[in-house]
Amino acid sequence: MSDYVLSACATCDLTPEWMEKRGMNYIPFNVTLDGEQIKDDMGKTLSPRELIKMMQAGSDAKTSQVSTGEYIEYFKKFLDEGKDIVHVSLSTGISGTYQSAVIAAQDLMEEYPDRKIYTIDSLAASSGYGLLMELAADKRDEGLSAEELAKWIEDYKLNVIHLFFSTDLSFYIKGGRISKTAGTVGQVLNICPFLDVDDQGRLTPREKIRTKKKVIKRMVERMTELCDDGLNYSGKCFLSDTDYELGSHVISLIEETFPQLKGNVHRFDVGCTIASHTGPGTVALFFQGKKREG
Repeated sequence: MSDYVLSACATCDLTPEWMEKRGMNYIPFNVTLDGEQIKDDMGKTLSPRELIKMMQAGSDAKTSQVSTGEYIEYFKKFLDEGKDIVHVSLSTGISGTYQSAVIAAQDLMEEYPDRKIYTIDSLAASSGYGLLMELAADKRDEGLSAEELAKWIEDYKLNVIHLFFSTDLSFYIKGGRISKTAGTVGQVLNICPFLDVDDQGRLTPREKIRTKKKVIKRMVERMTELCDDGLNYSGKCFLSDTDYELGSHVISLIEETFPQLKGNVHRFDVGCTIASHTGPGTVALFFQGKKREG
């Protein structure tokens, strides 16, 4: 058993069962739904699918980052057990939670001078962040020390590729991420924004593609361009979505395109925090490949 804890935020969008099986811990995020604060705890309190239904029915969902105090309370239980911590946070390109974790770690290492807390900005989101955690767990199990693992994550994190698309612009309009006029035109023309996560961990629009069929095709085409070993790719592949039918179409095309991935695409829900911003109609694909650029 490792002498340190491997930790993430709930926004890595895996499942509690997956985290437990891989020996990883996580801290919940905070979502305010119609004025009531609930925990994004990987679906224990509220499933992402139920959240999407509520949003479609008119509920208002907002998010807030984990506070320094919450991190202190979370980290202390591991330090009291005599464990060091490798904590990987949600991307700073999306949230300020990393800074809260850093401040908490600095305060606690003064209180626990014999313990180490390594805090790492994942520059990742949703199950791409989860894929980075999965790969980190593999490296931990190979015997890397806490310090060695922290360095490996820093060196490798940009090799986890994130591709997203959305077929429903209503919540992008509502959240002010696109104008009402542009969003209305986009909906009329069946435009599906195609996005990725850049080398600074920011969700970045890349193309405007008309129709669901074409954006699915483009997603898989882009994967062939960026993944390790091209069509012979046999690395890990994760997918998260807020639309089961769309996600299923993407998986079918991936398995048709990459023979070694048949039955090996691991599927998750987009968690409540990320789904609060993307809304329905979102599919996100993650795999190992060339280092991300701006």
